Amino acid sequence: MPKLTRRAIVALSCLVAMAPFTSARAQVDTTRAAGFIQAAGDELVAAINNAALNPAARQERVATILRRSVDVETVGRFALGRFWRVATPAEQQEYLRLFEESLIRNLASRFGEFQGVRFALGRTQSRTEEDALVSTVVTRPNSAAFNLDWRVAEAGGQPKIVDLIAEGTSLRLTQRSEYSSVIQRGGGQVAALLTAMRAQSGR
Repeated sequence: MPKLTRRAIVALSCLVAMAPFTSARAQVDTTRAAGFIQAAGDELVAAINNAALNPAARQERVATILRRSVDVETVGRFALGRFWRVATPAEQQEYLRLFEESLIRNLASRFGEFQGVRFALGRTQSRTEEDALVSTVVTRPNSAAFNLDWRVAEAGGQPKIVDLIAEGTSLRLTQRSEYSSVIQRGGGQVAALLTAMRAQSGR
């Protein structure tokens, strides 16, 4: 039996690690993905521009929409990367809870500041067999328009957001890099990240 090269072993390991995700995903329909983002965007715009809501109520309304629209577990597991497999079940559970709190709080805070915001739907294209990229242009009064791309995949029979890409910067890739740095500074222990996340959330 021929020996596998180091590169082949690494590639094979990656494929095995990805298997649970790829087998659970269904091919996403680009028209369905675009319609989903249009509907979610309309809801967000309505909440953000609702003058009857105070800032706290506005952020909570936005947070509710995001919780329903984002596949938090998939994004969270991606952000933790290879460290997901070394975390204990208890650490995984706490991490996902803290990650959801952090992600939704941060996104709701950012979107909540976009008074007078408008979304214009752009091109939708398949990224892989399992997800699509829906492009939008976001405009606000007295501010330059910017591009916001929404990566959409099927989860549990429903389209869900699995990444946000603002002006070419991926949210989940940025988060993965930050988390990896925290864990590596903590001696490769997921517990170090959990401690930092608890502190950030005020727990």
